[in-house]
Amino acid sequence: MAPRSFLLDDAMSSYLDAHRPPPDPVAARLIAETAALGGAAGMQIGVDQGMFMQLLASLSGARRAVEVGTFTGYSALCVARGMGPDGRLLCCDVSEEWTSVARRYWAEAGVAARIELRLGAAGDTLAALPVEPLWDLAFIDADKPGYPDYWEKIVVRMRPGGLILVDNVLWGGSVADPDATDSGTAAMKSFNDLVAADDRVEAMIMPIGDGLTVARTHPAP
Repeated sequence: MAPRSFLLDDAMSSYLDAHRPPPDPVAARLIAETAALGGAAGMQIGVDQGMFMQLLASLSGARRAVEVGTFTGYSALCVARGMGPDGRLLCCDVSEEWTSVARRYWAEAGVAARIELRLGAAGDTLAALPVEPLWDLAFIDADKPGYPDYWEKIVVRMRPGGLILVDNVLWGGSVADPDATDSGTAAMKSFNDLVAADDRVEAMIMPIGDGLTVARTHPAP
């Protein structure tokens, strides 16, 4: 099974599972194969978050998107499906091993033509792109110390009214603990403060999965 939110107990998780559509067969096999990886499977977003992101991609009318941190490809599958056949998604990752799993399932789902995967440091990939309104939707889910750099490189390339989604911003709840001083918590606290102070966007943290920031760049006047 895909990881569930730390905010949910067993009863609530089961209730929610019973009141949403199950993953389709392709997504279900991808989730199962990823779960079999063991500890690394925790890097995959949960089903509820995937479906929420797919819905956002569809409702926003996104046609151009970028993802930083792809892993085995479930989040990219959801976003590509949400954008529809005219959508194009640029995925940035460093792992040939994990993304080879993603490629198989993208092909099986019929969305491979919508997705461009670039292997290498995401900061370098983003920096090499023109500074212009390239994207309607962005998703950041990679190394946490790199979040501020990815954020800055993405915000300046979003269209007015574009959506930026950022994963793991509650960091298992430790961001609300004033005594938590480990590096991961410190990185997420700092990043959350950065986003809250960024007057280029309006943003809120949704209690989905491990915390999902949903930010919108200001629409054109």
